Amino acid sequence: MKHFYFLFLLLVACGSADPGTDTFAKMEADITNGVYPNIHGLLISRNDSLLYEHYWPGKDQMLGQDLGVIAHGKDSLHDTRSVTKSFVGACIGIAIGQGLIKSVDTPIWSFFPEYARLDTGMKKTLTLRHLLTMSSGLDWNEILPSTDPKNTDVGMDRSSDPIKYVLSLPIIHPAGTVWNYSGGTTEVLGAIIRKVSGKSVDSFARQYLFEPLGIDHWQWIRDPQWGTPSAAAGLRLSPGDLLKFGLLYANGGVWKGRSVLPAGWVDSSLATHIQRESSDRPGGYGYLFWTFTTQLKDGLLSMPACLGNGDQWVIIDRKHRVVVVVTAGNYVTAGNQNRRTEQKTAFNLLNDDVYPGLGLK
Repeated sequence: MKHFYFLFLLLVACGSADPGTDTFAKMEADITNGVYPNIHGLLISRNDSLLYEHYWPGKDQMLGQDLGVIAHGKDSLHDTRSVTKSFVGACIGIAIGQGLIKSVDTPIWSFFPEYARLDTGMKKTLTLRHLLTMSSGLDWNEILPSTDPKNTDVGMDRSSDPIKYVLSLPIIHPAGTVWNYSGGTTEVLGAIIRKVSGKSVDSFARQYLFEPLGIDHWQWIRDPQWGTPSAAAGLRLSPGDLLKFGLLYANGGVWKGRSVLPAGWVDSSLATHIQRESSDRPGGYGYLFWTFTTQLKDGLLSMPACLGNGDQWVIIDRKHRVVVVVTAGNYVTAGNQNRRTEQKTAFNLLNDDVYPGLGLK
């Protein structure tokens, strides 16, 4: 489904670099024909206007449960997987703006006096900043097969106290020196929201993030054992509401004239704080945002993104005022594929079709 066709014609007639329908038709055909496999939804916004929106049927899951081939549409809830983490990061920023948390340099142990005995050695230096940038230095490995007892993500899931489990892990690198992807530290951030606000992270997000954005149709899956919302990967949203989240960051934390996030928080979240290593697509990491670079005709672009297993993307290009949302069903299981594999489909789509179509590449 294409939107604003008349606007396209007007802009093209005026010499704009915005895409024509032929470019989008080729891209749409490539997705339909499986050149980019199992894409469920694609939304492209520029200058706060929706330029393209389309949905495809495809195989899907809900938190690992096979749903078979289903139709996807504008109002369909979709697993966001680890895009959830970026929403948790937004909640931390809101809590700092409200004065509930002093700063990102607040020691994490100040929130968990009940675990004071775990505050030993290099762990004493752990702050919120280290959790937000995936640089805690804790010995975490969620890439191993689920049958491997060293898979810490599985270990956390099986524990009766996930926060204690994460904070009990040995620290193997000085905090802030090595990037290591960790769903466990995001669960700790979710628990910190509960500590400072008295609300679970889903309730906090509903009041201070979803309601201001007009998001009223969503699910945040709760762990059946812990009874708490999964901060690492539990959020289900429609693609249109994912676009709202991207636009919020693209516009400095402001939505329809209302400040939802502190502007400084947006800038810090989307900046590179630490480099990622051992990746076929190198880049960095912000505050629960990935950062990538891509070469455009007007120079090298730094491009932050929310990223979730299966090719869930919210890509934010503030320089050109572009936001791209992709939902898909290309899920991988820990241990059977490298995490990098899930990034290829949508990223190639962006570089091969979206940016050329926008006249930027």
